Amino acid sequence: MDLPGKIFHLTKSGFLPATARRSRWRAMARDIIRRSEGLKGLSDDELLSAGRRIRWEAKAGTPLSKLLPEAYSLVRESSRRTSGMQHFEVQIMGAIALFEGHIAEMQTGEGKTLTATMPSFLRALPGQGCHVITVNDYLASRDAEHMGPVHTRLGLTVGKILEPMQPDERRQNYACDITYGTSKEMGFDFLRDRLRKGASPEDGPTLRRFVRTMSSTEDPVQRGHYFALIDEADSILIDEARTPLIIGLTKPNDPATVNLFRWSNRATFQLEPRTDYVYEPERRNAWLTDAGCRKVVLMSKPSLLSSMDTERIYSQVEKALTAKHAFERDRDYVIVDNKIVIVDEGTGRVMDGRKWQDGLHQAIEAKELVPITAATGEAARITVQSFFRQYSNLCGMTGTALPAAGELKKTYKLKVTRIPTNRHCIRKGLSCRIFLTQKAKRDAIIEDVRRLIQAGRSILIGTPSVDASEALGAALQEAGIDHQILNARYHEQEAAIVEKAGNPGHVTIATNMAGRGTDILLSENVRQAGGLHVIATELHSSKRIDRQLVGRSARQGDPGSYQFFLSLEDELLRSREPREVRRKQRSAVPNKQGELSRTWLRYFRRVQRLLERSHRKQRKHLLKQERMRLEQYENMGLDPYLELTES
Repeated sequence: MDLPGKIFHLTKSGFLPATARRSRWRAMARDIIRRSEGLKGLSDDELLSAGRRIRWEAKAGTPLSKLLPEAYSLVRESSRRTSGMQHFEVQIMGAIALFEGHIAEMQTGEGKTLTATMPSFLRALPGQGCHVITVNDYLASRDAEHMGPVHTRLGLTVGKILEPMQPDERRQNYACDITYGTSKEMGFDFLRDRLRKGASPEDGPTLRRFVRTMSSTEDPVQRGHYFALIDEADSILIDEARTPLIIGLTKPNDPATVNLFRWSNRATFQLEPRTDYVYEPERRNAWLTDAGCRKVVLMSKPSLLSSMDTERIYSQVEKALTAKHAFERDRDYVIVDNKIVIVDEGTGRVMDGRKWQDGLHQAIEAKELVPITAATGEAARITVQSFFRQYSNLCGMTGTALPAAGELKKTYKLKVTRIPTNRHCIRKGLSCRIFLTQKAKRDAIIEDVRRLIQAGRSILIGTPSVDASEALGAALQEAGIDHQILNARYHEQEAAIVEKAGNPGHVTIATNMAGRGTDILLSENVRQAGGLHVIATELHSSKRIDRQLVGRSARQGDPGSYQFFLSLEDELLRSREPREVRRKQRSAVPNKQGELSRTWLRYFRRVQRLLERSHRKQRKHLLKQERMRLEQYENMGLDPYLELTES
């Protein structure tokens, strides 16, 4: 839209920028719908010719902003013919927001996957590559298969990047006009490309050994970073940003090192809290006091440890204390085939192939008495923030971006704009219920589930961890209530479980956002009975994750409701000092059913805000460290993403 048009909408909206943008986008969306209606008379060959013609215009240098109305109308018509779905006005508004480099906040169920087809097609026209990024391999594969034909009908090629792929296959898929994949896979491909390009005779022998398996003449798999469209942008850009992407160097374990890991775990049982060590729940970190250091020095040790540096022993004992207090089985990790597998805190999904660094992973293995795996150093690393700032054009969409708008603007220079819903949301929120103990809370949940089943509703119960989901599942089983559990142990059956979740009387227990990105389709009987009811069994570490869970109900104008059930034994409160929590529990005055006054909700909200602030500081600190590291490496004339270490 030209400058006079922008001024018109700014004036019309009372000089409110966000309102003016929405007004302008709505006018453009209506024009695109009129254009697409005029394309219905074209044959498939004529539609393909129109797609090829607009591509040549883009390659000839015509600004994409001028091609936007025609390109979007072509995509809308192609989608109608391919899938039977036409973009609504609000979806086109979201697509314009994405092209202009915004985070579009679109409510859950508003068709973000279909919305993404428009900006991805337009940005792919110059032939520089377009990356559409999702949260897991299943969604990347599904979106490529379902939305790919919309693009191929207009003459573009579509690929996908999945974990098992080899370099040649990855290179072919990155060469496509539009490539679907996860942030993890694309980030690691970026690092592997740096290793292919960066390892040279001057580099350290450790790095040279690591890259010896790669052909020195092998081409990079990626061909640049022109445009990325991120689905579930807050999850990827905020929640995952506390963990850098690292390609590890395996350091074989010698007997002394294995002895250190095992002995450090045993040593933790001889140390007294607050006297010998201090544990900080907010930071999930433990450190030895002077008295603790003296006690560690005087402890009897295996002879293999006699030649070890004292500082290394101190450090590993602190890692063992952190493993003991901060990381719990079936919450932070699961054991599969006698191996520790990390569970993603934000999504409840397993993170295959990932390890905690600096001896923490081995400390947890020692704690769980499973085989000690080789420790890892760093061959290459990059933070999520730095990776996505490689892209010339970046945008994203999610249902819960506004609470993080300030951080997204500061870190990624991305504005957040809320897109209106296609149909009015009629979700009902019931009053939060708070209990003294987990048992009282579970009894109340079981009673509520029975009532909802009799009413013909479908029920989704959100839990914060694998352990919590299975404990609640056991309680439901004992009560004779059929249910299905969706957590890190059942991620392969995710789509099948979610598909049944909208049936009458069906109870689904899901960790955090397991199943996110897959619609829960309601049967007509459930819709008539009041829709899907979401029971949130705890507050999560971020208000946004709570909103994501609640957003699973009442999608696209469907009826639905939600309710929170909390207790003073919830996992959220493990971030506080145990003495503080015990004091709160003693001061609570429950009724006969163990239920407390709703005034306790203020305490839970305060703890949640403290956790959000702590996580925000961690991301800020990580980004600051990364910037200093980049500057230092560039001043030395080295690749800033490679760890050049001597063995």
